[in-house]
Amino acid sequence: MKGLFPRFFFPVFLLLGACMPGAQTEMPSRAMAMIDNDLPPMRVFAAPQPETFAISNSDLLRDVIDLAFELESGRSLPVLTRFEGPVTVRVTGNPPPTLNSDLNRLLFRLRTEAGIDIAHTGQADAHITIEAVSRADIRSHLPQAACFVVPNISRLSEFRLARRSPRTDWARLTRRDRMAIFLPNDASPQEVRDCLHEELAQALGPLNDLYRLPQSVFNDDNVHAVLTGYDMMILRAIYAPELQSGMTRAEVATRLPTILARINPAGQGLAPRRDADTPRPWSAAMQTALGPGATPAARRAAGERALDIARVMRLQDHRLGFSHYVMGRLVLPLDPVAAVEHFRQADAIFARRPEYAMYRGLVSAQLAAYLVAQGNGPEAVELVSAILPVVIRHENAALVATLNMLRAEGLDLSGRGVEAQAVRLDSLGWARYGFGAEGAIRAKMREIGALSPLYRRNGRI
Repeated sequence: MKGLFPRFFFPVFLLLGACMPGAQTEMPSRAMAMIDNDLPPMRVFAAPQPETFAISNSDLLRDVIDLAFELESGRSLPVLTRFEGPVTVRVTGNPPPTLNSDLNRLLFRLRTEAGIDIAHTGQADAHITIEAVSRADIRSHLPQAACFVVPNISRLSEFRLARRSPRTDWARLTRRDRMAIFLPNDASPQEVRDCLHEELAQALGPLNDLYRLPQSVFNDDNVHAVLTGYDMMILRAIYAPELQSGMTRAEVATRLPTILARINPAGQGLAPRRDADTPRPWSAAMQTALGPGATPAARRAAGERALDIARVMRLQDHRLGFSHYVMGRLVLPLDPVAAVEHFRQADAIFARRPEYAMYRGLVSAQLAAYLVAQGNGPEAVELVSAILPVVIRHENAALVATLNMLRAEGLDLSGRGVEAQAVRLDSLGWARYGFGAEGAIRAKMREIGALSPLYRRNGRI
C-alpha cells in the first residue's frame, strides 16, 4: 500500500469450542469463581530469550536485499533508506499503562542486539512519534488496519491529507528523518505490543513482508509476536557503518558479505537453502482465507487453493505446513476429524526444522483442544507441557494462557484437580496481558471449559 504500512490482525486462534456440538451458555463453576473474584496480577515476560537459528550468509544477504528494497506490493525501491545518527522516539496521545514499559524493553533490545543508537525522549522533535489512539480512530482512516506507520508526519490528524502526497511515498524517500506510528490504546496489552514491535521495526528498516521467512515478524502469517533474533540481525545489517541512506541495491549487495561475515560468522560455512519465493497466487489465496470480508465458503475455497498451490509448487517448507494449519481451522466447524488430520500434517512438517517451533505452538493448541474434547487428559497435558517453554520464549501471552487453560482441563480429566486449579489460576495472569478485558478472558475460559466431557456429562454446559 503506497505511503504506509498497516498491520492487519488476521484471526490467529479459531474458536477451540468449534470442536464440540451443542449450545454453550454457562461458565464452568470453577472458572467462574476465578473470574468473579479478583483476577491475579498481570503476568509479564522475564528477560528476552531471542533465538537465531542457523542461516547461511548467502540466504541472509538475499533476505536483507528483498526486505529493504521492495514493498509488500512487489514495487521496487531505488535506494536504501534508514535513519542516520541517533534516533529518538516519543509517545503521544493516550497510551495504555503497558506501552511505555514495553517500549523501553524494545528500545533496550534494539540498542544491544541490533546496535542501533535509539532512545526514548519527551521532545517534540523526536524522529519517531508513537501516537496512541482508539481503534475506532485508526479504522476511520484504514478500516482493516490494527496499526500502521507513515513517513514524514507526526500526528494522525495529518494523515488524511498527506496519505496520497509525495511526502508519504516510501519510494521517494532518500533517507528517513521523521516517522509516525499509530497504535490502538484500547486493545489488549499484547496486541499493542505486537503492533509496537512490527511498526517500529518497519519505521527503522525493512518495508517488506516475506512468507518464506519462518523466524521473522516480517512475515504476513503473523506467527511471531515480537522481534526475533533473526530480525535483530537484519536490522544490525541495515544499520552497519559500511552502509548509508541513498545507496543502490547493487552498492548494498557489494558491501553485505563483509558485514554479514562480522555479524553472523556461523553463517560463513553454511550451504544456502535458497527457499523459493512465495507464488503470488498462494499469497492472494491466503489473504482471502485469513483476511476480512469473505464468506466461510469463500475462505474454505481460498484455503484449498493455497494448499493446492503449495503442493503443485513443491513448497515443502513451513508454507505447506501453514496451508494445512489454515485449512484445519477453516474446516473445523464442519468436519473436526478432517481438521485434526490437517493439524497433524502441519505438525509433522513443522517438526522438521527447529525454526518452525512457534508454528508448532499454534498447532499444539488445536491438537490439545481435540485431546481434551476426546477425554484424553494425560496426552493433552503431555502435549501442552512440551510446547509451553517454546511459546513463553516467543512471548505470546495469549497462547500461553490458552495452552494453560487446556492443560488445566487435561489435569482435571486425569484426576489431578489440585494441580488443575493452580494452572488455571496461572493462566489468568497471562490472559490479562494476552486478552486484556475481563469479558475476553471470560469468553476464552468458557470456550475451553466447554470442551471437556466432564462438564458435558454433568450437564453443566
